[in-house]
Amino acid sequence: MSALDLLSGDAQTFLAKIWASRVHIHHTDPADLVGLLSFDDVDHLLTSTAIRTPAVRIAKDGSVLPQSDYTRHATLAGQALTGLLDPGKVFALFDEGATVVLQGLHRYWQPLGALVGELELALGHPCQANAYLTPPGSQGFAVHSDSHDVFVFQTHGSKVWEVHEHGEQQTVVLEPGVSMYLPTGTPHAARAQDTVSLHVTIGINQVVWKDVLDRALADVLDDTGPQHLPAGYLDDPALLARGLAERLESLAASLRGLDPAVVADAEVRRFLTTRTLWQRGGLQDRISARDLTDTTELRRRPGHPCVLRPEGDQVRVLLGDRELLMPGWLAPALDALRATRTVRPADLDLDEQSRLVLCRRLVREGLLEVVR
Repeated sequence: MSALDLLSGDAQTFLAKIWASRVHIHHTDPADLVGLLSFDDVDHLLTSTAIRTPAVRIAKDGSVLPQSDYTRHATLAGQALTGLLDPGKVFALFDEGATVVLQGLHRYWQPLGALVGELELALGHPCQANAYLTPPGSQGFAVHSDSHDVFVFQTHGSKVWEVHEHGEQQTVVLEPGVSMYLPTGTPHAARAQDTVSLHVTIGINQVVWKDVLDRALADVLDDTGPQHLPAGYLDDPALLARGLAERLESLAASLRGLDPAVVADAEVRRFLTTRTLWQRGGLQDRISARDLTDTTELRRRPGHPCVLRPEGDQVRVLLGDRELLMPGWLAPALDALRATRTVRPADLDLDEQSRLVLCRRLVREGLLEVVR
């Protein structure tokens, strides 16, 4: 099941009928969502790791508390560590009704990192993951709207959400196995019930048309050069108007010359080479790659794209966080790798040496992992 299928029920229906338009609620197997971040996982992060701010913040009565209320100082190899979470202080605040927020979990919690990676590829928008641990009967934030779309899902306890859509208020009970999508600007608030509540919010930081146009126009505007405005234009605005008219006409001609397909390809390439990707087991894979054989089972890493861009007798391979330029005759083998979840080098239509060299390279680059 893909990340978008897991959260929405049906990826194609979501993209065609729900995206950016309406609230959507989906019920699924609770274990599939709980496995992404359980209560025990949060307990471990708070008590058994050196987690620091800004990875954690705490809110109470609708306000974010100062970091000094729940952090301490320490040293490591003689260097000062600041913003280190103090579990005792955190628990005391939690007992008093404060909500603990784990921020940017996709950067340090692998299951959510993999989910976010897959979701970004499905949507074409950067995503992030936060989690909210709320004591019984408490409300972390008052009714508010987010400046981005979100998916929210419960992994422990239950929470009652007040959701406003098209002028109407509805009550939604989130419990393990229930996920909800809220478009940008949807007013909402949530309150825990009789048990501790843990829910995850996947924020979707949209790429908007202005972003794309800004990038497309940047090179065109750079061509105008650093010429000074004419001296004396304050007394004679017509001087400024004439120069501006010439440059606007030149700019319009340059814009008409832009190829939308080229701009779109550049945008895709930018997105597919700037992602933050997980490579769990990558060090062990690099060592194992030395002994790769024709029968070694390999697997595509989830959330890692493999997009091919032919360039003459070469092919550019977009891997999410980087790109490779490879000989064009490898394109059919790379296409075969893109179309399957698991593969053995012997499955590729290349001579033995070439397919082993290719697979070793893609293991080292993080696209493939060795199945153990």
